[in-house]
Amino acid sequence: MNQTVVGIFDTAQEAQQAARQLAAAGFTQDSVDVASHGANQSGNASGSNYYNSTGTATEGVADAAGRTGDGISNFFSNLFGGDDDNDASSRYSHVARQSGSIVTVHCQSAEHAHRAAEILDQAGAVDVDERAAQTGYVANNLQADQTNQATANTTDAGLSAQVIEENLQVGKRVEQTGGARLRSRIVERPAEASVRLREEHVNVERHPVNRPATEADFAAFKEGEVEITESAERAVVGKEARVVEEVTLGKEVTEREETIRDTVRKTEVDVERLNDTTTNRTGYTTDEEQLRS
Repeated sequence: MNQTVVGIFDTAQEAQQAARQLAAAGFTQDSVDVASHGANQSGNASGSNYYNSTGTATEGVADAAGRTGDGISNFFSNLFGGDDDNDASSRYSHVARQSGSIVTVHCQSAEHAHRAAEILDQAGAVDVDERAAQTGYVANNLQADQTNQATANTTDAGLSAQVIEENLQVGKRVEQTGGARLRSRIVERPAEASVRLREEHVNVERHPVNRPATEADFAAFKEGEVEITESAERAVVGKEARVVEEVTLGKEVTEREETIRDTVRKTEVDVERLNDTTTNRTGYTTDEEQLRS
């Protein structure tokens, strides 16, 4: 897709240097136009006329810059689509009238157009938006609005004042105001319990005896042994886990009514008739008018 890139320079020397940099970058002489105020310095062989990206004939930059400001406007108007209210066209025309030279590059693709724009910027092309602001440029639509407003304020048809009234609008948002968290941990504490334990002990008793032996004594008079064992109870510790309490988190929703108090503004318009002491005030609601009456 064919595209046209325009660079505006303060001096003819800067424009010629930009053209040389374009040529060094591979742009052909037929695709570069250089024009300065008061001189026809078109760089292509087609003279003062060439074709833009839309295929329609447009006025040459050299003639446009060398003649009247309308010629510059026509060139940029054709370049940006032919709309008289196009702000870009007016802005470029304004800056072109304040500057010395214009370099136009006809590109065959978006990539070539981007490369051409980089070369023109590096060569010192002015920032159109910044230069327009510095030289007092006012957009067409804004200027027209200001003109219409001035006309409306000075017309004899009448004047009007707007009554603006603010209304109080109350919304709701949710904020976190608190909460509860359950966290469990294990702690140890000393515990004790009493238990009665039984133990057995063997007692050995000797008693001196002096009597004649009996048949029973002779029967027991032989070798042998008698054994008696001792026993004792020992405490055995065991643990049993039991659930003794449950803790539950829940929510309880309550509602309350809150009255919001604030101030709102309203325009009051006083109408005072000339040569008359009567003053009518507008901008009140019906209830306020009744209160005043």
